[in-house]
Amino acid sequence: MGHECVSIGATDRCITVTASFLKDGVYMENDIQCSFLVGTDGAGSTVRKLVGIDMRGEKDLQNLVSVHFSSQDLGQYLLSERPGMLFFIFNTEGIGVLVAHDLKQGEFVLQVPFYPPQQKLEDFSYKMCERLIIKLVGQELADIDVIDIKPWVMHAEVSERFVSCDNRIILAGDAAHRFPPAGGFGMNTGIQDAHNLAWKLASVIKGTAPLSLVATYEMERRPIAIFNTELSVQNFRAAMEVPAVLGLDPTIANSVHRVINNTFGSILPSGLQRAILDGLFTIGRAQLSDFVLNENNPFGSLRLAKLRRIFEEGKSLQLQFPAEDLGFRYLKGAIVPDDDSVLEAPEAPTGRRRDYVPSADPGSRLPHMNVRLLAKLSSEETFSTLDLVAVDKVEFLLIIAPVESSYRLAHVTFKIAEEFNSSVKVCVVWPDGTVDGAARSKEAFDPWENYIDVVEVRRSTTSLSWWDICQMTHRGAILVRPDEHIAWHVKSVVVGDPTLEMKRVFSSVLGVQSTGLQ
Repeated sequence: MGHECVSIGATDRCITVTASFLKDGVYMENDIQCSFLVGTDGAGSTVRKLVGIDMRGEKDLQNLVSVHFSSQDLGQYLLSERPGMLFFIFNTEGIGVLVAHDLKQGEFVLQVPFYPPQQKLEDFSYKMCERLIIKLVGQELADIDVIDIKPWVMHAEVSERFVSCDNRIILAGDAAHRFPPAGGFGMNTGIQDAHNLAWKLASVIKGTAPLSLVATYEMERRPIAIFNTELSVQNFRAAMEVPAVLGLDPTIANSVHRVINNTFGSILPSGLQRAILDGLFTIGRAQLSDFVLNENNPFGSLRLAKLRRIFEEGKSLQLQFPAEDLGFRYLKGAIVPDDDSVLEAPEAPTGRRRDYVPSADPGSRLPHMNVRLLAKLSSEETFSTLDLVAVDKVEFLLIIAPVESSYRLAHVTFKIAEEFNSSVKVCVVWPDGTVDGAARSKEAFDPWENYIDVVEVRRSTTSLSWWDICQMTHRGAILVRPDEHIAWHVKSVVVGDPTLEMKRVFSSVLGVQSTGLQ
């Protein structure tokens, strides 16, 4: 903390980061040498700018001011009267989005539209923000404590590149993509970036994979970021349907603002510009009065009917996107696609909720199923198939059923992994109702000990088996990467020499040429 990146130098073997910091009232500089530099320094990334990577997409969707404040009075009121996380507030006094970070502690962030240069950040004093909060909430609050006030601009952009300087400088999180906070895609996409990158960097640093493996990070993550950017913009615009129906269309407000800034309005005195803008917004908010917005007023009744229709049809802001959060798939990169599969781009985002359908196709996330240790069948303890993936080391996971051909494949996989200086754990999934079988696995894997026997835990007799969930036969096999994504699978037995096949798989995933592989 307290250090700022001010310059970056790169050679074939080393990155030098110059960091500035304050010591005893004097700014000092420190050179940090490293093999890799990962820029996770936010939407205004200094690393991205110093490396010279541009962003592509829609800029300046909306200017906003963020007001971080606390009020236990407000928290308790909302807990008892209308608990929630997001509150979109529209009244004659103002508009804003209230984000409840912690209702019990009374911690909130208020987002309000901002129109510079007519409006200035200095206008949002602590006292003014306190008054605005009371106006929006609609009741007196005695304990408002404004903690911080910051302006920000909403963009929808993705970096042209995620890796640079011979795969040694990498962007992740908001530094690589920034989009509207509509649906939680910023946080989810950033965490997925780190998840994807961590095992690849570790593999290169440990010497088990070449530097080219880092390039697959961009191959896999950039298409997901582009997709999520488009989806978040659609979701943001869906959320704006509500104020638009109420007569507060943000696109009109932004258009008026641009006219004032870029045409005849710009020659007017700044005070007159501000008065025009404030007057237009006051007239707009007046449409929210009870006099206008009521069932007895034909105009207001029509608007209320449109509003109800938006909510009934689920066309406003969506907060759950299971298909995108869990069901995203890498189509090329550190995976081995099916020979017979046609790799198509994902279905274009619609802005509407789609169900997550588990899949064991290469590039997909490992499906979830509850399982139990075969050695502890009497125990009630269960865990997820996702928990089979190691979290503290770079280790692949081979999932098989207890059939002879799969045991042979696992035996081969142990040997090939050793050849590639990689670690692999084998999981044998036994069908629900299995009594014993541990001795069989022990004999099959000897002398290797890095294996685990688990039993399916099915919710009912009609629940799908593990292999049905994966849309495979029990004679198939699944190789899972350290980030829980499928590297390779075979739906039935391996055709041909298993040794050559597993050499091909590890060679393709790690980007390493194996001896004896033509």
